[in-house]
Amino acid sequence: MIDYEKLLSDTIQEVKFSGIRKFFDIASTVENVISLSVGEPDFKTPWAIRKEAIRNLEKGKTAYTANSGLIQLRRALADYIERKINLKYNPDNEIIVTVGGSEAIDCALRVLCNPGDEVLIPEPSFVCYAPLVKMAGGVPVTIETKLENNFKLTPEEIKEKITPRTKALVFPYPNNPTGAVMRRGELEKIAEVLRETDIAVISDEIYSELTYGGERHVSIAEMDGMQERTILINGFSKAFSMTGWRMGYFAAPKPIAMQMLKLHQYAIMCSPTVSQYAAVTALLECDDEVLRMKDEYNARRRFVVKGFNDMGLDCFEPEGAFYAFPSIKSTGLTSEEFCKQLLNSKKVAIVPGDAFGESGEGFVRVSYAYSLAHLNTALERIKEFLTELKSQ
Repeated sequence: MIDYEKLLSDTIQEVKFSGIRKFFDIASTVENVISLSVGEPDFKTPWAIRKEAIRNLEKGKTAYTANSGLIQLRRALADYIERKINLKYNPDNEIIVTVGGSEAIDCALRVLCNPGDEVLIPEPSFVCYAPLVKMAGGVPVTIETKLENNFKLTPEEIKEKITPRTKALVFPYPNNPTGAVMRRGELEKIAEVLRETDIAVISDEIYSELTYGGERHVSIAEMDGMQERTILINGFSKAFSMTGWRMGYFAAPKPIAMQMLKLHQYAIMCSPTVSQYAAVTALLECDDEVLRMKDEYNARRRFVVKGFNDMGLDCFEPEGAFYAFPSIKSTGLTSEEFCKQLLNSKKVAIVPGDAFGESGEGFVRVSYAYSLAHLNTALERIKEFLTELKSQ
C-alpha cells in the first residue's frame, strides 16, 4: 500500500488549511446560519460587464489570448493605473493579467525567493502570504502590527526584522482583516527605510478602491524610488464585484515582470478569455458603479462599528476594505471559543482573528459585505450572546 506521507512534499504537508475556510466549513453545517464570514461583495457584477461577457460568448470569442492578456485590457489597465495613482507602466512588458490577485502573489514570491530567503509579512493579514512564501522555498517573518498604531506598519518594526536574508516585504494595504490603511506620510517613512536596501515590495492593493475618509488610495509605488522595487498587485474581485470571474493583474518593472510572465506561461497559459473582455468594460464604463458600491459599504462600515462599540466590544474604525475587527478580549474567551459559541448558540458565523496570524488573537473578523438588514439581525444576535455570556 502506498505511503502518501513519503509520496507528498514535506512542505505542503506542513502547510495548514486556511483558518477562514476551516471555520466557514463548520458554519456551513449549521442550518439557518447568518454569516458575516465571507469577504465577497453581495452586489451583482454590474450589468455592463455581464452584457459584454454575454456578447463575446455569443461571438464565440473563447480562444486563448496572449499569455500576458488581451492587449486592449493591458492598455486599459495602464490608463487606469495612471489615472488612479499617477504611475506609468508599459502595457507591452510591465503589466500581466493573472487568474485573480492570488496568482500574482504566488508568481511574485516564486520569482523572488531563493531557498532560505526571508519575506517580511505584517500581521494580522490575509491567510495566503505565509503558506505561499513557504511553497516558494522562502521563510516567512512576521511583523506584528498593533491596535495602538491602528494596525499600521511602522518603519521601526521593519528595521527590527530586516536581516541579510531579507528578500521582500509583503505590503497588504488596505488590509484584510483589520481595514487599516497607510496614508501618504506614513508610506514615505516606510519608503525611507526600503530605499537603502535591495528589498522588493509586493504591494497587494486589491481593496484600493474601497478606501474611506475622503482621501484617495495612495500606493507605496508612488513614493520616490519605490516603483523600481515594487510589484503592484490588484484585481477586479472586490471593487467591481467580480469574484468568480478570476481576474487579477500585476504591474512591475520589466526585469521582474518578464520573469513572472515566464512562470505564468508555464503554470496558467492565460486568464479566462471572456473575463478579460468583460474586464475592459469594467475599467472603461463602471466608475459610477464602483462609487455606488463604495458608498453603500461606507454606510455599512459606520453601522457595524457603532454597533460593536455600543454593545461593549471595542472596535477600531477601519479606513478601507469591508471588514471590521472588534476586540473580544473583554469576554475572557479566545477568538475561536468566541466564534464557536456564537455560532452554536446564535447561529452567527464570523472568523476568529487568529486565522490571520497569532497577533489576531483576541479579535474577530466581521465582513460587512452584506445588506444592512442582514447586518442588523446579526448584530442583534451578537448582542444577545454577550448578554447571556455575562449572566453565566
